[in-house]
Amino acid sequence: MLPILKRIYKISVFYGFDPKRLVGAFKAKRDKAFLSEFAEIKRQQGNDASFQWGNTNPVLTEKNEEGGTMKGVYFHQDLYVARLIYEANPQKHLDIGSRVDGFVAHVASFRPIELIDIRPINSTVKNISFRQADLMHLPEDLIDYCDSISSLHAIEHFGLGRYGDPIDYYGHLKGINNITKILKKGGVFYFSVPMGSMQRIEFNEQRVFSLDYLMQILTPEYTLKSFAYITDKGDLVENAELTRENIKSSFSCWYGCAVFTLIKK
Repeated sequence: MLPILKRIYKISVFYGFDPKRLVGAFKAKRDKAFLSEFAEIKRQQGNDASFQWGNTNPVLTEKNEEGGTMKGVYFHQDLYVARLIYEANPQKHLDIGSRVDGFVAHVASFRPIELIDIRPINSTVKNISFRQADLMHLPEDLIDYCDSISSLHAIEHFGLGRYGDPIDYYGHLKGINNITKILKKGGVFYFSVPMGSMQRIEFNEQRVFSLDYLMQILTPEYTLKSFAYITDKGDLVENAELTRENIKSSFSCWYGCAVFTLIKK
């Protein structure tokens, strides 16, 4: 029952309706702590007119929450791969479709990074240069372009139309093949995608890959330098042991994340 409710909540938020915020709004009228604290700050104000009172926006759940969450796919993969790039210090690093306000921002804090995405980006930031392109169709000037490339949680979307890209069942393979052409021989490919024991398409959101399938499509062109994964609970496991059993079971993940560091042969 719980997975069904989580799915319903996710769909509701996707379409702009957050049931938790609605419940919170109703709770505000009878929340004793909120009402008493509001009365107290009004009492303390007295006749001081430094501040006017704007809209009342009750936030009722954060008193007992942690100050932040150091878990989850994006938190771990973005920080982990940015650290690897810092240590490697490549000549030219190019990113394909990774999260701009996470991974790309991390890397840009210590070095230049070039970014390619199918969608436009109109803002400009120091150390980040942007080019709009569909990586299912490789521009010729990008062949043998760089010695370091990344694509974190992006390839699973290629060809599903979510971001305005043309529908292509084999879009993920075309994307990986073109990334291989961009990368120079001996260059490093930092790559992550959703990983689960049942390989599937959740249209039009994403693909989820089995680890066995990923190994089959990557090993002909790449040597594996290291492998990490993020569990269903959102914890990072570095230098995971790729036994046959772990590969076949995808580390028992349903929706985890595989993170590869690969060297082009």
